[in-house]
Amino acid sequence: MSARAWPVTFELHHTDRETRARAGLLRTPHGDAPTPLFCPVGTQATVKAVSPRELHELQTGMILGNTYHLYLRPGAELIAELGGLHRFMGWDGPILTDSGGFQVFSLEGLRRIGDDGVVFRSHIDGSAHTFTPELVVDIQEKLGSDIAMVLDECADPHDYAYAVGAMERTHRWAARCLDAHQRADQALFGIVQGGIHEDLRRASAAAISSMGFAGHAIGGLSVGESKVDMLRILDGLMPLLPLERPRYLMGVGSPEDLVEGVARGVDMFDCVLPTRLARNGAVFTPEGRLNLRNAVHKNDPRPIQEGCACYACQHFSRAYLRHLVLAKEMLGARLNTLHNIHFLLELMRNMRAAILADEFDAFREAFWARYQVVDAAARDWNRARWNSRVRRDDGGNGA
Repeated sequence: MSARAWPVTFELHHTDRETRARAGLLRTPHGDAPTPLFCPVGTQATVKAVSPRELHELQTGMILGNTYHLYLRPGAELIAELGGLHRFMGWDGPILTDSGGFQVFSLEGLRRIGDDGVVFRSHIDGSAHTFTPELVVDIQEKLGSDIAMVLDECADPHDYAYAVGAMERTHRWAARCLDAHQRADQALFGIVQGGIHEDLRRASAAAISSMGFAGHAIGGLSVGESKVDMLRILDGLMPLLPLERPRYLMGVGSPEDLVEGVARGVDMFDCVLPTRLARNGAVFTPEGRLNLRNAVHKNDPRPIQEGCACYACQHFSRAYLRHLVLAKEMLGARLNTLHNIHFLLELMRNMRAAILADEFDAFREAFWARYQVVDAAARDWNRARWNSRVRRDDGGNGA
């Protein structure tokens, strides 16, 4: 398929000499975003608990909106009538919109998938709706995001037969999305599927890469598979994706996932994790996740993180933040969210600096020397890390 000229371009500036970690620049109609890049999620046209001004102060490169949710409420037509998503939510930086494929996938029992599209019932009022590839593109064109995503089918990662059908349908839908897409100031990304099956991921990477999308996303990970499987798939998949296009790992946002994803050549990430944890009293530190609800913080005068430049750490103690969380004061959610977003964005900036200095491998090891993973789902992290092939094997610098 002939290459299309997209309004969003990617410049690869440098690849780390020891790993596959990449530093680049994503150019969009609403500004440039250095990579590696983490996108806070603004599902309902708002990143929960923070304002657009605060996002700018945090030096946020790009945020994410959701087609499924904005289609249901308040509606793409209304947003278009009011000037598009950027004006509607008061954010003048780059926006990526997810197609809603994952949200529909999560509506188990409330949706039916066929070759033409997905029939589903709204989680709000039970009303019936149909998403086709063409409609999903139309919704995102009305929203006016800088980057739109194709409709894909996110399958059970372990069911091989299901993964085959979902992957093939994703490819057919991707071609229909390309045919339907017309907005000249918006780019379209394809999505690689295939579950945890290396042969399917290879086939999907070849099919999606051949279609001429502006960028390539990796879908269907971080949906219940082990860390061993996630890293194994990334190890085999990333060298198959074009060097000159951005690579976007969807729905991944814990600090350890970001470090290991970047090591394998991922450029872009998004996740609700930092804001969701913050609303529940959990915050990131260089030593791991901290639960402010714990009684040990009742009299603790220290900030969340010593030396952190975020507003929460500069002005408030763990004891005060714990009080706000237990009292269910909205300020607690706001301050914790500011810290968590700052922590991840600063992590991305530090990784970029390490890549440009050819010191990413040392940065990665220093991260793991301090950071402790505590959730049960990630207990196999160390085994996953050391069993995976993070070293470069492309024989060149890449930029």
